[in-house]
Amino acid sequence: MANTTLRQCMRDVSPYLLLLVTISTLGPLQFGFHLAELNAPQDVISCRVPKSSVSSRLSAAFSAWKSSSSSNRAAATTSGLPGCIPMNDYQFAVVSSMFTVGGLIGALAGGPISSARGRLLAMRLTGLFFVIGSALMTLGTSIPVMSIGRILSGVGAGAATVIVPIYISEVAPPRERGTFGAMTQVSINVGILGTQTLGYFLSSQSTWRWIFGIGIIIATLQLLGLLAVPESPAWLATNKNVSQAKRTLQRIRGKHYDIEEETAFWDSGASSPEEEALLDGSSTTLVESVPRRASVSSKASSKSNSHLGFFDIVRDVQYRPALVAAIGVMCAQQLCGINSIIMYSVSLLRDLLPINSGVLTIIISAINLVTTIACSPLPDKLGRKTCLLLSIFGQGTSALALALSIVFGAKILSAVAVLFFVAFFAVGLGPVPFILASEMVGPEAVGAVQSCCLGANYVATFLVAQFFPIINLALNERFGGAGWVYFIFTGLAVLCGLFVLWRVPETKGKKDADEVWGRTRRLD
Repeated sequence: MANTTLRQCMRDVSPYLLLLVTISTLGPLQFGFHLAELNAPQDVISCRVPKSSVSSRLSAAFSAWKSSSSSNRAAATTSGLPGCIPMNDYQFAVVSSMFTVGGLIGALAGGPISSARGRLLAMRLTGLFFVIGSALMTLGTSIPVMSIGRILSGVGAGAATVIVPIYISEVAPPRERGTFGAMTQVSINVGILGTQTLGYFLSSQSTWRWIFGIGIIIATLQLLGLLAVPESPAWLATNKNVSQAKRTLQRIRGKHYDIEEETAFWDSGASSPEEEALLDGSSTTLVESVPRRASVSSKASSKSNSHLGFFDIVRDVQYRPALVAAIGVMCAQQLCGINSIIMYSVSLLRDLLPINSGVLTIIISAINLVTTIACSPLPDKLGRKTCLLLSIFGQGTSALALALSIVFGAKILSAVAVLFFVAFFAVGLGPVPFILASEMVGPEAVGAVQSCCLGANYVATFLVAQFFPIINLALNERFGGAGWVYFIFTGLAVLCGLFVLWRVPETKGKKDADEVWGRTRRLD
């Protein structure tokens, strides 16, 4: 059985498809990169650690190489750029949270732009925002400049996390959409691991700007790679260019792959002007030959080939359950507390755990990546809802264990709880929210729903990024010691679990949104 599944996967997946997924996921990768870029060098950037106290072998070697090989040139290069920017905890929290403000803007704008102008153009625009934002961060000399750079990078990240999952779901073979959908979260974790590792080695006053400079390089590679990426076949078909959509899909699948089953419904719902005369006489036959029903969503889409906007889906009772479920799951992803570790682990765990907090952060990021890759088949095997419930239960239990272990000084247990906290995130809350939105509504509404739920995700991320350090400090001062804030995350995990149990449907194995919500019966 396993060999049959593997052979089927190898037959469906072409090298060209792998190239497209690799290039397109550079967008979410930069989301992870910029999300965690301030974590390791926080104390250096904000002038709280003098240069001599930063223990980094690579930083020392880099500084020695600079001074011995080209001291005059290096001095000229760094002139005018301060070694740090004085910030207190509140100011640093503002700079850090500006990324989520930009992310909210990008998430809300990304869906409509990709629906109106195409997925490809929208992905290219994200690359431009990443380049400009990274450049401002690299050259920033003040809190306002750093904040603007974070906002622009956030715009690119917010749009990328909306557009890329849609693009991947539209180019991936139907049988492997769950696995390929997890690649969004995998790439985010690659970016987090990369920037945490760079931060560990480059956190000194002479080298921290290189972390942001590498962001420019990644964004440039993304822009160049997107020159080889075609437009989404599904978007082309929806916008009355069926012939080009079929050619593009055939190129993605391989010349010997039969795309008839995937493209049959395109002819019934959208056609290019030059094909309309040919399809007029055969459209009925085509529709009847495909095992799909005249669903509520298809009837709605037959009225208009245009994509629905935010106010359309809010007013239409057909889409409200999906909108509520998608927004709730995206908020749960953040409110269970993952970014308290991703964004603040170095400062949070510095005095609590028995090993170097920078090293532990890299280990955490590596575990997050490995478990995400290992768990990527689970949504297709166990189901989306089951994975979400397992993930929330595991994170809530780990948060409780982390809170108790920190309060009572059990350092080894604290380290283990942090690792399990991150690992359980990868089981469901990491990848599944990016998959659900495209499965709970039809293609006419997926852009608007994805934008709405990603917008809610960034609001929740902003709340964690802005208020976690403040609430953590206030609780520690009120009750003494540390770790009290994770009792709050435990309670939030309970609420999120109840929400998923009652309001989120299972989408695994369902043909379309109507079947997900039980609006019609299957005919086959």
